Amino acid sequence: MHSAVQLACPIDQLPLEQGDRRFHCGHGHSFDLARLGYLHLLPVQQKRSRFPGDSAAMIEARQRFLNTGFFKDIAKEVAIALTQHVEMNAESCILDAGCGEGYYLDYLSATLAGKSLFPGLVGLDVGKPGIIAAARRNKNVAWLVASNRRPPLLPRSVDGILCMFGFPVFDRFKELLKPGGKVLLVESGPQHLIELRDVIYEETHTRGPPDLGDAEAQGFEMVKSDRFSYPISLNEQTQIADLLMMTPHLFRAPRRGKQRAAGLAQIDLTVDVVFRLLQVKA
Repeated sequence: MHSAVQLACPIDQLPLEQGDRRFHCGHGHSFDLARLGYLHLLPVQQKRSRFPGDSAAMIEARQRFLNTGFFKDIAKEVAIALTQHVEMNAESCILDAGCGEGYYLDYLSATLAGKSLFPGLVGLDVGKPGIIAAARRNKNVAWLVASNRRPPLLPRSVDGILCMFGFPVFDRFKELLKPGGKVLLVESGPQHLIELRDVIYEETHTRGPPDLGDAEAQGFEMVKSDRFSYPISLNEQTQIADLLMMTPHLFRAPRRGKQRAAGLAQIDLTVDVVFRLLQVKA
């Protein structure tokens, strides 16, 4: 485990100390490092369902789709934004809060590879299948099965938090950040996958990213905002099916809409994402 990653016990928030392949706190709670190298830090009492997070089938679909490179440009922009605006040295800690199968943090890790002052990277997700896939992808990241509602990291120990298409919990994020630390929100823009939405819904609404009222209530302010768009073409039905499975539209779309999508052999799509960089007001 990178020295900059300061883990906290998910039960009592005391520091976790590493002893070989086991982590323990001062009250005697202990957590074993899995064979693949990840830590399960989501106690039963903190779960909201028996199997929280994305299913193994959803993770497999996301892996297949992302490995085609359709969203590689998003990963590149994420890495640029983080390296430009977040402290990056051997004492830094970067958290991907809701990392899924680890695609974006793996890309950042590859971007930073070879640097002598490599920061500590942490990927956190409530879904175990995603963390298992992430742990197989990259051994240089601390992968945690844990929740954004109670991230198992010590207060004021994190320099930057990435939240990709996820569920930000701003009061927790504020507790984790060092002075001057930043949150990078990456969210769907109003035209994101609009062509697919036109197929699966009878009526399509274009909305921007969520408002920042909760963030502002915690003292965050937006210091930078960018919108990034580009076209992609899916030329196989399996790619279309995988994309649908990895989005919330899998659950929201009506049955007839999903049937129409299943009948597509090709579709041209717009990728449209919004990057918003937040920092706690001085």
